[in-house]
Amino acid sequence: MDATLTFLGTGTSMGVPTLGCDCAVCASAVSSEGDPRNRRTRPSLRLSYNNRVVLVDTGPDFHAQAIRESIRHVDAVLYTHGHADHILGFDDLRPLSFRLKENLPLYADSETTETLRRIFNYTFSERERYSTAARVALHPLNEDIPGAGVDIFGACFRRIPVSHGPQTITGYRFGSAAYLTDMSDIPAESIPLLQDLDILILDALRRQPHPSHSHLERSLAFVEQLRPRRAFFTHISHDLDHAPTEAELPPHVRLAYDGLQLNFEIA
Repeated sequence: MDATLTFLGTGTSMGVPTLGCDCAVCASAVSSEGDPRNRRTRPSLRLSYNNRVVLVDTGPDFHAQAIRESIRHVDAVLYTHGHADHILGFDDLRPLSFRLKENLPLYADSETTETLRRIFNYTFSERERYSTAARVALHPLNEDIPGAGVDIFGACFRRIPVSHGPQTITGYRFGSAAYLTDMSDIPAESIPLLQDLDILILDALRRQPHPSHSHLERSLAFVEQLRPRRAFFTHISHDLDHAPTEAELPPHVRLAYDGLQLNFEIA
């Protein structure tokens, strides 16, 4: 089944430009003469297939991203983890959920589910539920079996455990593509789940090592190990200037940018 993947956002948790920063990359991101690919909102994906729209994460920039990409409906959302840059656009799902006949399905691991319930208590609390809260339904992912999948509108989404510093979070494989944002390492149990990929999307925060994110050299090593046909780096900070950095990369490895679209087979 044909699918289109759109990078809604490719930036780090502070976004690019980073507030208060006057570096060359941040300046380029806002200058009419700069590289628009350096303007990076918080990381998120849209997947379009079978006349459906599925999101991975709803960060604090989701409202602007949805307007930019003309997102008028959403059929399901998957979450990677419960950090602010991945969930704080949750409330912007409200008007989109009102359009559906049934509650908008959300998929997340147990820790992320608990975070969503706590932060958005007015949505999930039976006693204190806000009258116009988002109409959603949480579906817990199977965390007992690495690679366990869930069918979403005819496509299988497999949970790929990855390390985010000391925390284990959720990456996803869907058909011939995999999305591993915010990862610092890939556990041995997940390596067999990432074979024969057309598209591999990896965290590549900056050049220097970081305790909870993969850096450029390490991400290139993962690409060499997993050998996808194409690789794209995301969750990029203002340390990486798009064009000069891409010029250093192998031809099959690119930096993603906000609005980039890729076609692939999802099932």
